[in-house]
Amino acid sequence: MAESLQFIYKEEFWFISTFLNTSKVDTEHLSMLLQNLIQDKLNNLTDEDIYRKELKDDLMEMVKNIALSCKWVSYVDNFPYTDENSERKYNNLGFFQFDIEYYKNDPSKKEKIKPLLIQQVPYIVLNILKEFSKKPGSEGIFFDLESPIYIFSISNKTTLPNISWTQENIKKYKREISYWTVIYSGQWPDYSEKLFDRRIRDNLSNRLSELHFIYRNSGFIYMAEQNYENFFESYMKQYVLDPTPKMRAVLFALRSINQSLDLLFLKTRSGAFVNIEIVEDKIKNLGLLRGLIQTNLSIIYNELDYNRREHYTSVLKHLINEFELNDLVNRVNDKFKIIEGALQELYLQKSKENQERTEKGLSLLNLLFGAGVLADLAGVILIALSLEESDWPSILLHSLIALFIVGILVITLGYYIFLRYKIKEKEIGKAVDAIIEDNEGNIVLIKRKYPPFKDFYALPGGLVEKGENLKHALIREVEEETNLGIQIIKKIGYYDEEGRDPRGPIHSTVYKCRIKGNVSDMKSRDDAVDVILVPKGKLKEIDLAFDHKKMLIDADIIE
Repeated sequence: MAESLQFIYKEEFWFISTFLNTSKVDTEHLSMLLQNLIQDKLNNLTDEDIYRKELKDDLMEMVKNIALSCKWVSYVDNFPYTDENSERKYNNLGFFQFDIEYYKNDPSKKEKIKPLLIQQVPYIVLNILKEFSKKPGSEGIFFDLESPIYIFSISNKTTLPNISWTQENIKKYKREISYWTVIYSGQWPDYSEKLFDRRIRDNLSNRLSELHFIYRNSGFIYMAEQNYENFFESYMKQYVLDPTPKMRAVLFALRSINQSLDLLFLKTRSGAFVNIEIVEDKIKNLGLLRGLIQTNLSIIYNELDYNRREHYTSVLKHLINEFELNDLVNRVNDKFKIIEGALQELYLQKSKENQERTEKGLSLLNLLFGAGVLADLAGVILIALSLEESDWPSILLHSLIALFIVGILVITLGYYIFLRYKIKEKEIGKAVDAIIEDNEGNIVLIKRKYPPFKDFYALPGGLVEKGENLKHALIREVEEETNLGIQIIKKIGYYDEEGRDPRGPIHSTVYKCRIKGNVSDMKSRDDAVDVILVPKGKLKEIDLAFDHKKMLIDADIIE
């Protein structure tokens, strides 16, 4: 029977990939803000914050003895990413690094820290960041909230001193090792031997005194105490810890580009874009981002070609494979080809529609030219000019004929210009939005189901269908999204500011309304995933879609 072994916790590092708009946020100030926010929340945890109730007592003690610091690490400057959902713009790709240590002032208590405890706190912190990102003032920050916070846990002692990590010993103590290597997967005692074997397979260390494992959402490093003192800061951070969050930031960027391409493709198929040039600009920008990512990956590949540190190059190769970066790059490249084909189809369709409308006006002009109307006009004018002054009846007659022909030409040219105007007008979408107030002074908001501004709150409303009256469209949209009947009180305004809607030039007419019927009938339908009543005093705290906050200001609902 194997002697029991336990790794003794030393410290850990968290990483969360992020896009920033550095013109809107000060990174040093933001890092301190996040550090204090998380520290305060952890110091004031409640039972509701803890998922695993049986761990509550140990967790409460741990978080009250946490040393935590946060800093921003920029990876790709000048990275002009626009979130396809919210249309928020960013210019920097990097990550926030949190240095964490429990019981820093009481190391004797570190022995009771197990992987199952370690995984709980980042779950809580991720929820804190999700709430933070919804608040006003966070518009310049885009965290990767779809992935777990990356955890690198570090140990520098075991209960078996001076152990050598031969392959035999790795297999001998594989259960304890496996619990630390994949932090987020827990440590259930009934895991299969096959799973344990898989978790200990990729030891990246080339020393018998160390263990280095890096997986998709967590990593584990064990270094004997003397090795830790001599090499952790000078070597391990630079060649193992630092490359990991950088590659994960690349993964976040590629996933974001991939999702943006998916949304753009769906919009081209659904006709959601009024202006095709907007789609083209978006694709060009995504192409630029793809180039920046591939340039940074090329730097990594050059390291693989020329760096003679075998351990470092093995870490880089492992990270590329673990995060499946090559596969994701290929998928993104394939998406570009697909959406470029879809864009070409849109241009052909638009060109055909415009040509059909233009031909109506040109056909009449061609008819006039073909019938020699202009030549006749010239002839009449010449005859009129050649007549004597005394022959005024003939002059008058020819002048009237000339004016008649000129009138035909003016009307024809006017019709042609009108058709061109209608083509331009067709490129402008019409929308309606409703500011609905109940008897208690609350305002109805819906939570959007689809991009743009998916999961943002907005005023009920939508696009006007062809031939539809604005007020009829408003009543229909409100009923479809909220199940409410409304009475329209008055028009608030017409909103046509350029860029107000990321889908193109869509102009909205806004009306103040009251609920007709019972407010208890309210429920989300169609394009809404939720519908709520919000007190006027709370509206300022909600980050609304489009320019709906301006509409509320214009309606004197908020200041």
